[in-house]
Amino acid sequence: MERSPVRPSRPEADAAAPQRVLDALRRDIILGTLRPGTRVTEAALAATYGVSRIPVREALRSLEAEGFVESRPYAGSTVAKIPLDDAEDLFAVRRVIEATIARRAALRATAHFAGEAPSTEWWTARRALVGILDDGDRAVAADALADLPELNIRFHLGVAELSGSASLAALLRQISGRIEWLYAADVDNRGKQSWGEHRLIIAAIDAGNADEAERLMAGHVGSSQRGYMERFSADAPGPGGAGTTAADATGTDAAGRG
Repeated sequence: MERSPVRPSRPEADAAAPQRVLDALRRDIILGTLRPGTRVTEAALAATYGVSRIPVREALRSLEAEGFVESRPYAGSTVAKIPLDDAEDLFAVRRVIEATIARRAALRATAHFAGEAPSTEWWTARRALVGILDDGDRAVAADALADLPELNIRFHLGVAELSGSASLAALLRQISGRIEWLYAADVDNRGKQSWGEHRLIIAAIDAGNADEAERLMAGHVGSSQRGYMERFSADAPGPGGAGTTAADATGTDAAGRG
């Protein structure tokens, strides 16, 4: 896969360049175009994305804060690796947050349908999820698994919006980039199966079945966690053997495929 394009006409005068570079660089890390351990320099990235060093420098600082990049004095910056214990912690946090989100979304659906009509805001969020699910189904049918990481995080953030909880949605957004990174690393292993689970979750939410929505979401995240940890465990044979971090053992190409 080619690197994400960033083509401002006048980089130094383009106020949107820092955000575009940040988004493109994060995307290239998530999808494996820039692999864990890769050394990255301002000059090389500026040439790649067709911008000056200033937005690249800002992007690297932001990505370091997000955990995607590591910087050391006199050694420069490298793409980070996710140790297995960090990955396990991310899944554990996500499971709690998202199970609660699914429950809240189901309760909110019940409240909306009990009234005269659901709000316009709720229907807009619900219709957006239909489009995301349809796009994911098409990607699965076409074996275009590289499209699933972004669609997956959009789905989960969409459910958070349905929940109506600004606090829970904000918590999920804070870790969404790293969730997508983990998903992309294992998309060829569990992508198709996990995508199909989304419609079951939405069905429970639409039915207002809070207990079932919570259970399905917790199981959904838990299954992803178990599959990921088993695949990249230090005790497992193959590329995830002893001494290898999860993010470094993906064996994926630039498009996130094995």
